[in-house]
Order: sequence, then C-alpha cells, then structure tokens
Amino acid sequence: MRFALVALGLMAGIAHADEVAITKDLPRVTVETGAGPVVIERIQDQNHEVTGEWARTSRPCPNFCVQPIIPAPGVTPIGELELIGFLNDPDVVVVDGRVRRDFETGAIPGAVNVPYTEAADRLGELGCEPDFEGFICEGDNIKSVALYCNGPWCGQSPTAARRMIEAGFPAEKIYYYRPGMQGWRMLGLTVTGE
Repeated sequence: MRFALVALGLMAGIAHADEVAITKDLPRVTVETGAGPVVIERIQDQNHEVTGEWARTSRPCPNFCVQPIIPAPGVTPIGELELIGFLNDPDVVVVDGRVRRDFETGAIPGAVNVPYTEAADRLGELGCEPDFEGFICEGDNIKSVALYCNGPWCGQSPTAARRMIEAGFPAEKIYYYRPGMQGWRMLGLTVTGE
C-alpha cells in the first residue's frame, strides 16, 4: 500500500511538472543566446509569488507614469507569445531598453541590452546606414525590433522607440512589449541570472 501511495505521488509530481505551461500547446521554448541555448518556461511551483521590487504597484509619477499601449504612431504593441516567437526570429532583435544596471539584475533570455539613451545611436546594429542627420533605414536588410523595459510604468523603451523613429528608423518595424519585466516575472517566465 505504501509503495502504491509513493508511486501515485511520483506520478502526480510528473503531471504537476507539465501543469504550468506557457500555453496548452507550448510548455517551454528554447532560445539561442550569446551564452548558448536557454529554456524559457514558467516557474513550476504553483505557490510562487512575485516579491520584492517587482511586486511594487505604486511609484511616483513622474518618473514612473503609466505608459500608453502605443508609444508612437506606427509602433505595434505585442504580448508574451509574440515576444517569445521573436526570440527565435532572425529578422527581429529583442531589445531590453533599460539602463545596464537594471539589465544586469535579470532580463528576458536572448534580449540584447541597448539602453534607451543609446537606441538612436545604435541603429547600425539593425541594418541602417549612418547619415549626416541620423540614419537611412531602407531595404530588406533592416531588422525589426521588439522593445521592452521594466513594466507598464517604465518610460525607457517608449523613449527609445520615439528616439529611434526621430533618427530615421521606421515605426512599423518597432514592436512594444509594454508589460516588460514586471509582466514577464508575474507570469513566472524564465529570467537570466536566476
């Protein structure tokens, strides 16, 4: 009888491991990063809670004002599933627009850190050609970019999007993941450095 209970407990543990999936058809996804492949999945502990800085809901505005869903005309808002799809798309660069110290505390695996203060100056990394008044971003070699920062109250990636557009990057090639790290962590998705 004891053996049967242990076996049942092990089977329940196996079933439990698959219960917290990304979607019913996508339990996890592997993305290639500069440090090698990383598996993105949700935390399997069903008692897990977001704590610390990411659990804070109220911060003074300014600087922490709620951001619009569309930070500039032509920019496309996206959710987690679209962002996960972009992580393995060679034509899209997922950009963490936060300052380096925030990026170093944990990021979405596969994202490249381009602080919002540098975004307009680094368009060459997306295939644009330097010009005297900014960049020329035309042709098939221009990559799309998916921007995110700390969360719905963070203005870093919206500022990056606006500065990129002002420098010549096409707005229709910019995607914005507004939930940012707060939304990503709220869903228990894999974060670098943890």
